[in-house]
Amino acid sequence: MITGRTLVTGAAGFAGGYLLDLLTADGRPVTGWHRPGGHAPRAVVGVEWQGVNLLDREAVRAAIRALRPVAVYHCAGAAHVGQSWDTAAATLRVNVLGTHHLIEALRDEAPDARILVTSSALVYGPSDAAIDEQHVLMPGSPYGLSKLAQELVAVGNSDVPPAYIARPFNHFGPRQDASFVSAAFARQVAEIEAGLRPAELSVGNLEARRDLTDVRDTVRAYQAILERGVPGRPYNVCSGTAVAVREVLDQLLSLARLPVRVVPDPARYRPNDTPLVLGDATRISQELGWTARIPLEQTLRDLLDYWRAQVRPA
Repeated sequence: MITGRTLVTGAAGFAGGYLLDLLTADGRPVTGWHRPGGHAPRAVVGVEWQGVNLLDREAVRAAIRALRPVAVYHCAGAAHVGQSWDTAAATLRVNVLGTHHLIEALRDEAPDARILVTSSALVYGPSDAAIDEQHVLMPGSPYGLSKLAQELVAVGNSDVPPAYIARPFNHFGPRQDASFVSAAFARQVAEIEAGLRPAELSVGNLEARRDLTDVRDTVRAYQAILERGVPGRPYNVCSGTAVAVREVLDQLLSLARLPVRVVPDPARYRPNDTPLVLGDATRISQELGWTARIPLEQTLRDLLDYWRAQVRPA
């Protein structure tokens, strides 16, 4: 276990928030960065919050100089694949330039700090089989391109600061924004149950197959990579099983408290939707002893219960 001040960037976000829960449970001092003017941070016992704009080079440097963390989980950045087609410049700016500012500051002000960069499986080219870490790098979206560039910025030509690379496949669970497919389904079901919308659920492509991991398992993997992994060596974070979007929808509908009709919505289709994204978790399992534990059924039940608590009956 790493002792000393830990920094989580993007701590007000989805995975960042679960990292706070995991790290504070160990009793370590944690600082969470959030984007000034963004979502209000969730109150977490043991977390010191700071508003830091990663695109402000001097603000990042000053914050790192004052904090001098021993470990950094870099979760901040643009996270939505579909939206990146309309916001390519902003996605590249925050994911790449923001990471550059953070790495620069650590190199000068806290060179011994370890940093975990949360990249993405979307740095890989398409495949009709499970993808391991040796698979060809060929991003198919502005988001994927930004994450590959982010990795290169972090590793660069120096081993200072030591950078660790996580390549998560799809992670999901309670508290995820409804712009993501499983959360969008769960929110619509909860709103239908609450009488806030007709008993119709709008869907996009249901045939795509994705490797899904509960976010609570994902952040356990992040901790394992930073604490026991090899710097510069990428680790897939995945379940090793592909699930069709249709199966996710069917399971959520089976949990619904009333019948729901499914309605296709062309606006929900992506310009470039890969049919299969499946990961090979052999490296992280064999080297770090990590495996996904939480079954799909439990995650979907927890996700739906979360959205039921968020909506109010009409």
